[in-house]
Amino acid sequence: MSSKAVEIIAREHCFQGFYRLDRLKLRHKLFSGEQSAVITRELFVRPDAVCMLPYDPIQDKVVFVEQVRVGAIEKSANPWMLELVAGLIDKKDEDPQDVAYREALEEANLEITDLLPISQYYPSVGGSDEYIYLYLGRCDSSEAGGVHGLESEGEDIRTHVWTYEQAVTNLQQGLIQNAASIIALQWLMLNRDRVRQQWG
Repeated sequence: MSSKAVEIIAREHCFQGFYRLDRLKLRHKLFSGEQSAVITRELFVRPDAVCMLPYDPIQDKVVFVEQVRVGAIEKSANPWMLELVAGLIDKKDEDPQDVAYREALEEANLEITDLLPISQYYPSVGGSDEYIYLYLGRCDSSEAGGVHGLESEGEDIRTHVWTYEQAVTNLQQGLIQNAASIIALQWLMLNRDRVRQQWG
């Protein structure tokens, strides 16, 4: 199977705000080799994103950020989410690594000196075309802390510095509730010794 096995018959732009919502009519090749009926699907269209877990290999600490998230307001007692540094790829030719460096400064006033790729994935491919570039970023956590973010973007972001053990405990206790952060921390749990040797 490939994208050539899908035919988009019609595409309607239903809404354009900070993000966009499209309605697609499509059909596709079935595993039997036959053609599907025409189906209708809504697609949440948004730029690709970069998420990065800042890690201090010398102090063995990670840096998380906390901010209110609209998607959690009605489903969580506390819609302030503990997350990775993250940002959207604003321009078509923008390098994801450049976004990671930029967002670390904007969201956490943190300088990243090296990046290791963790994964690339679709977080919710059933209804969104968003694609995530996930990294581990080398940092010095000794100066991290405070509240940061761009006022022009409505950001009010608090920085948290945790020991590796605190981060694992927070993960195990369910305090971290978003996929990118869970994936990145679990990756660090599997690769921590190698990373500390490489960056130590």
